[in-house]
Amino acid sequence: MSRENSGLTFTADATDGAQHHLHVGVSIEGPFLGRKLVLRFPRWVPGSYFMREPMQHLFNFSAISSAGKELRWKRIGVDGVELSVPQNTESIRTSYTILAAELSVRSTHLDASHLHLMPPFTWMMPEKGISQERLNMEHMIELTAPSSWSPATQFEPSGKPLNKGDATTWCFSAPNRDHLWDGIVEINQNEPITHVVDGRTHHLKIWDSGGHEPNKERLDCFILDMERIIKEHHALFGLPKWGTYTTVLHLTDTGRGGLEHLNSQTSMMPRKCLYPGHEDEYRDLVSLFSHEYLHQWNVKRLRPKNFIDYDLQKEVHTDLLWWFEGGTSWLGDMLCVRSGAWTEEDWRKDFQRKMKRHTTKNGMHRESLSESSHDAWIHLYRSGPYTRESQISYYLEGELAIMCLDVELQKRSKGAYGACEFMAELCNRYALEYDSSNELGIDYKTIRTTLKEVPGGKSLGPYLDRLVQDRKAPDIEKAMKFFRLDIVPQKPDVEPTAWLGVGLRDQKGKVVITTYHSGSPLRTKTQVGDELIAIDKLRIQSLSHLTSVLKGRQNTQALIDFSHEGMMNTAEIEMPSPPQHGIKLAGKGNAAWRAYIMTRQGRD
Repeated sequence: MSRENSGLTFTADATDGAQHHLHVGVSIEGPFLGRKLVLRFPRWVPGSYFMREPMQHLFNFSAISSAGKELRWKRIGVDGVELSVPQNTESIRTSYTILAAELSVRSTHLDASHLHLMPPFTWMMPEKGISQERLNMEHMIELTAPSSWSPATQFEPSGKPLNKGDATTWCFSAPNRDHLWDGIVEINQNEPITHVVDGRTHHLKIWDSGGHEPNKERLDCFILDMERIIKEHHALFGLPKWGTYTTVLHLTDTGRGGLEHLNSQTSMMPRKCLYPGHEDEYRDLVSLFSHEYLHQWNVKRLRPKNFIDYDLQKEVHTDLLWWFEGGTSWLGDMLCVRSGAWTEEDWRKDFQRKMKRHTTKNGMHRESLSESSHDAWIHLYRSGPYTRESQISYYLEGELAIMCLDVELQKRSKGAYGACEFMAELCNRYALEYDSSNELGIDYKTIRTTLKEVPGGKSLGPYLDRLVQDRKAPDIEKAMKFFRLDIVPQKPDVEPTAWLGVGLRDQKGKVVITTYHSGSPLRTKTQVGDELIAIDKLRIQSLSHLTSVLKGRQNTQALIDFSHEGMMNTAEIEMPSPPQHGIKLAGKGNAAWRAYIMTRQGRD
């Protein structure tokens, strides 16, 4: 291959893990266009709508030409460097060190036990100075790590590993820029767990931040449930042609999160999710895997039109995150119960948890799903104590809205068609890597037009408009009545107490207000950060003590002593009973409900 038709070589050396120092290199062959070469970091990661600054973790940058000459360079902007390129330079190698100490699914993390490598958090890419066509050519990746480690990645192996002393270098390739940016590598001492489902190979690579060994029985159970979920996805979308899939599972003390990639995911969960007896945490683990697995279709192949070719240097807005994240949350959990990885009771418990979150917020009266999606860059990842009052989550509220849309489709098609089939149809028409696609990417008009063409959807355009564009909560109770299910309040399992409608935390011996629920009697009397000191002169000692003080005090007047900015204040309020929101499903459901949660495997 000529140099004009070659990609770049990216290197990373993980042998300095105790210092969290990842030694990085980018090698670029000529020809160079002009005397300046500009390299920049991506500033956001596909699937995570928040600007990040990898440059803050970089130090010891240098650049050397093929002649062995150190090149002059300077920092530009917040994310790049500009190099001076001498005439007749045949190649340039840049090197620098990344402080890889941030442990999250969206960052590169290195310690003495593993490397989790996120390419956008690790490598810079030429923005100017070489032909931009070369960025979409095949790139090489060389990773050096302790020989006792083994890698798991969606990147393709290239050649045999090379051993040198206690270190080994593994070589991989990525076919173009997007595959490079949208992949991960996890290297640690644990061997990948490989299982073949429907003829498709899947790898599970586990790492525990404290070196804890997961419970074997619970791990075996999770592997079985993964296989069930994978088969349910395949039954809906068909067997994908994009090959092997890799799941990286990070087990930590308290961390939780997930991020999808083209053919892989990183999911992070508290390690107790694989402890015997922790059913809620295990249910969450199963849900997270299904959610990220589903993103292979909904986000990675079926994309907003303006995400077909990612621009990772700036915010790129879409009004469709209610579909791409909310829809994935809804369907991901439906596939859990349909596959048998969840029981019906699991689904009901999870529905109750979501309804509890839904009913303690009132932002849906001030922000639509479309607005919430568009404002993800400034809202979702930057929430504050008053967020619930003016904003909504396109994950949660989008999920509930699409569930209502699904019920309408089911009702009007007499159970023959639902939102899951609708998502599969959108993939068939508009997704990348589908032979049936005649147009790539969707917008709201595409969704609405296609909805009107599917069974049961002919007159659903105005209904979809209301769900997505109105500042109003969807009628979930009405939707559930189609299944002969009622949404009722949860019966309290403790002695009734008065309700203050605030979020609180113990802070250095103080009970401090952190947020407000809708209708809180303290909302206009206090502010976030105020300390609750006493109720009717009875000193509040802790959160648990406050709970005991409030027992039996519902629907009574009380004097609240609190401190604001170091000054004592007193307010008289009426303390109501806790709101009785409908959050729990009651009833066994009808035939439509049983069909709704039944597996799609084996259907024509």
